[in-house]
Amino acid sequence: MKILLSQLLILCMTLGLRAQDIQMTRTGKISFHAGSSLEDIDATNNEVASALNTKTGELAFTVLVKSFHFRRALMEEHFNEIYLQSNKFPRCTFSGRVINVATLNLSKEGEYPANVEGDLTIHGVTRKISTPGTIRVSQGKVSAITKFRILPGDYNISIPGVVANKFANDVEVNVECLYEPR
Repeated sequence: MKILLSQLLILCMTLGLRAQDIQMTRTGKISFHAGSSLEDIDATNNEVASALNTKTGELAFTVLVKSFHFRRALMEEHFNEIYLQSNKFPRCTFSGRVINVATLNLSKEGEYPANVEGDLTIHGVTRKISTPGTIRVSQGKVSAITKFRILPGDYNISIPGVVANKFANDVEVNVECLYEPR
C-alpha cells in the first residue's frame, strides 16, 4: 500500500496539484459487472487510491488489480492469471480531469453533475474515455460517483471462446470515492 500511495502522490505532483485544493482517498471503491444471464461475474475493490483537485478538476486514480475480490476464489484466480495478468500488469490507472469544474461550486453543499475525460490504462493499454458523473458535497466532504462501460477487447483482454457466453460484451464499471482534504 505504501508503494501505491507513493505512486499516487507522485502522479498528483506531476499534475501540478496544490495542497489546499487536493482531496484524497485510499479507500475508494470500484466494482464491475462482467457477467451474462448464464453467470454472475462481479468484483469489488475497496482499496482505490485517488486524488481530486477541486480547483482545476485534475483527477487521478490508481488501482491494484489483485485487490479486486470476487464471490468465488476460482473467478479471482482466473481474473488475475488469465484475463488481467496481474503479475505482468499490476495496476490500472486513470489520469484526467473534471472538464466542467469551473461551473461547480464545490465549497457549497449540494450535488453537481460532472463530466470527466482522461486516459484509462488497463492491461497495459491506454485509451481516452469520457463519462458523466456526480460530485457531491455533504458535511464538508467531497464524494464522486460515476458509472461507465468498457469493452474488454479495447484493452487487449481476451475471453476464450469456451467461456465467452458467460461474459457480457461490455463491462459495467462503478466508481465511488469519498475524499478527505490532504
